[in-house]
Amino acid sequence: MSGLRVVPSRGRLYVCDAGGGGVAWYDRGSGRVSLLVAERERDVLDALKPFLTGPVTLGPPLLPDATELARLTLPPDDDLAPNRPGEALLVALDRDPAPKFRADPRRRALLAEQVVGAALEQLEGAGCRTLHSVPLPGGGRIPHLLVGPAGLFAVGALYARGRRVRVSGPLVAVGRRAPEPLPRRLRADAERAAYALTAGVGPVLVVVGPAEVSAEGLRVLRETELPGLARPGAVLRPSEVEALYARARDRRTWAVL
Repeated sequence: MSGLRVVPSRGRLYVCDAGGGGVAWYDRGSGRVSLLVAERERDVLDALKPFLTGPVTLGPPLLPDATELARLTLPPDDDLAPNRPGEALLVALDRDPAPKFRADPRRRALLAEQVVGAALEQLEGAGCRTLHSVPLPGGGRIPHLLVGPAGLFAVGALYARGRRVRVSGPLVAVGRRAPEPLPRRLRADAERAAYALTAGVGPVLVVVGPAEVSAEGLRVLRETELPGLARPGAVLRPSEVEALYARARDRRTWAVL
């Protein structure tokens, strides 16, 4: 037994020894295994074998490029990458818990963002990167920002388990509830993101568990249809995806709005 274990992280798999020390990491996007302990090459490959999906290159860690250097110098408080799906709602519920025995719409909203966030993170293998709960000046936020070969998308999430959803112009109605201006806010957030990132950003609303969906004027998907955001013809090269992701993950980028 090699005593090595594999620890997943966004876009990478880290190989650690029994004491938790780093031995190597595997970058899924580039297919490269960076060895910190060269003499353990065979053990590292054995540990990673269940996770490898194609040919790999091996060698010592490469010198960081400009994007990686920017990430390494980013102050932790300004780095949005660690945000969990529904981060803002989790913080709000922790600070102001819902009264017992009373339905809290924040919990449905949180579940929707967690489902959508998990589905978006599954697109990393297709060269996509995702940020969650991107804060905007004035108290707004973008639930999810997807950066990938097909472009950039401001993704909203809506809980609608077993209900009919109707999107018409600036409004969305779920079941018999009164229509809400979620599509209008989502379009506005996409425009603000485009300004901050100096790149086109498309608004997408993802509906979780609806019985029926009808939509006009906005791209609306079920959570099971999210892989479609990674399939259209490539708009961004991998280096452009990483550069835009590095810019978007910096909280200071959004202060210009």
